[in-house]
Amino acid sequence: MDILDAIGRTSLVRLRHVVPPDCADVHVKLEWENPTGSMKDRMALAVIGRAEADGRLKPGDTVVEYTGGSTGASLALVCAARGYRIHIVSSDAFSREKLDQMAALGAELTLVPSEGGRTTKKLILDMIEAARGLAAAPRTYWTNQLENRDSIAGYHPLGEEIWTQTEGRVDAFVHAVGTGASSRGVAEALKRRRSDVRAIAVEPGESAVLLGGEPGPHKIEGVGIGYTPPLWDPSVIDGIEAVATDDAKAMARRLAREEALFAGTSSGANVIAAIRVGRRLGPGATVVTLMCDSGLKYLNTDVYRSPGAAPT
Repeated sequence: MDILDAIGRTSLVRLRHVVPPDCADVHVKLEWENPTGSMKDRMALAVIGRAEADGRLKPGDTVVEYTGGSTGASLALVCAARGYRIHIVSSDAFSREKLDQMAALGAELTLVPSEGGRTTKKLILDMIEAARGLAAAPRTYWTNQLENRDSIAGYHPLGEEIWTQTEGRVDAFVHAVGTGASSRGVAEALKRRRSDVRAIAVEPGESAVLLGGEPGPHKIEGVGIGYTPPLWDPSVIDGIEAVATDDAKAMARRLAREEALFAGTSSGANVIAAIRVGRRLGPGATVVTLMCDSGLKYLNTDVYRSPGAAPT
């Protein structure tokens, strides 16, 4: 067994305190149990493994990617384990912890400046163009997460885990959309098992483009790129929930204090949306969502350093 064998098979736990009494049971997958503390380890293993298998990635090559942090750390982990150099394009819009983790795992970093530390469509497009320039070098493999279909397959096992752990009693899966690969991969796996499982996407309220709104800046890291991601497939999605950044942060703090679940902002958004879905389904139903990554990745952000997060 090596470190990459530790990816997946994460725990599923039921929320007991933040869920109101008129709600379905809400269960969360603890994706921070993956080696880098993020669900993105699953896609990193898939995209590197598949590129190796068909010759797109060869020994001695350098991997290039643009990322808000979690994908970068996951790719850096897999590259360190497999012996590849990696160059990451990221930004000051993302937490210092994420940038430091990527560097600690051996990634070379290029940082693109943001508008006031917020995620915007322009920032994402600037990061993509910077990665495109790096990928023009010889002996380089650009994973290009927003368009790489290999990442979808990386999340099929996650859907199978949810099916097994709920003993087939999952009624809805709720998850935030960044590249669209994880929500799509899990939904495909669950719907193969039972076609009436509902898949609900989550996006920032300030940039609800999937609901037909205008793009806007927000601070839910890793999701809401400001336009419809290329891997988005509305045919497997049954609904969309928009959650404001401040509400997502507040729920992340509640999860830590009331459920002893220490997670990031996108996990807070996931739980808010899962509760909305759970109230519509009612008691007796089962909703599953994800704790996308660990709160340790956000210690120096305002999620956990604001006055509202001070000890009482």
